[in-house]
Amino acid sequence: MTTFHVMAGSDDMAERPAIRRITLSDVRDALALGFEDFRAKPSHYVFLSLIYPICGVVLVTWSSGANLLPLIFPLIAGFALLGPFFALGLYEISRRRELGMDTSWRHALEVRHSPALPSILAVGALLFVLFVAWLVFAQMLYTNLFGPEPPQSLGLFMASIFSSENGLLLMLAGNAIGFCFALVVLATTVIAFPLMLDRDVGAVVAMETSLRATLMNPMPIAAWGLIVAALLIVGTIPLFVGLAVIMPILGHATWHLYRKLVVDERT
Repeated sequence: MTTFHVMAGSDDMAERPAIRRITLSDVRDALALGFEDFRAKPSHYVFLSLIYPICGVVLVTWSSGANLLPLIFPLIAGFALLGPFFALGLYEISRRRELGMDTSWRHALEVRHSPALPSILAVGALLFVLFVAWLVFAQMLYTNLFGPEPPQSLGLFMASIFSSENGLLLMLAGNAIGFCFALVVLATTVIAFPLMLDRDVGAVVAMETSLRATLMNPMPIAAWGLIVAALLIVGTIPLFVGLAVIMPILGHATWHLYRKLVVDERT
């Protein structure tokens, strides 16, 4: 039965899982293992995979129709901030495959029965707040540089971005702000969701463990962040269709990265 224990684990103890030091080869291995998980039974993940390109297209369509063209890129980039939460089902599939259990697609939905669900939802809510904050900052930046009036068309909008000093400043400042948001999410949630799914340690402990893992392994975690960013960019190019493959692989790989970073003291 799911109970409300967000600050600490189910036994009200603030467990601090031990962290390993890893190398870049471990990051590559985690990615390879994630690909193996995806390749094992990819048909089971189709319905999950399609969520990502569909949501991406919907976000762009909505922003265009609502005269919110300046928010197209922030929406696409910010959508990645929510990725760790949306990959919960993929972590569960990798966990079950690791244990030799049934990995039918329906088990991806069993996360809703996890005793750590309140903690998972709490961290998910935090990611949503960061997502909204990123959009607010992006809109404020555009308004300060180009004024409150929305662009009349996509062509005029693109021209103003790529042919003016304000456009260059928007890209530089926007990417810098986005990097800060992404860094916060990476450092605090890189393994938080897999940890909560595997061991009900509480939201605060899960985020603190992710932060400790990042500080102990700055280069491997930075490399992981760059790999994720690069693959997400590649996935969005063909009308988001590539995300149907990229996101599941990254989701599975995140589980294996968690396994490499956190010592399982229960065995």
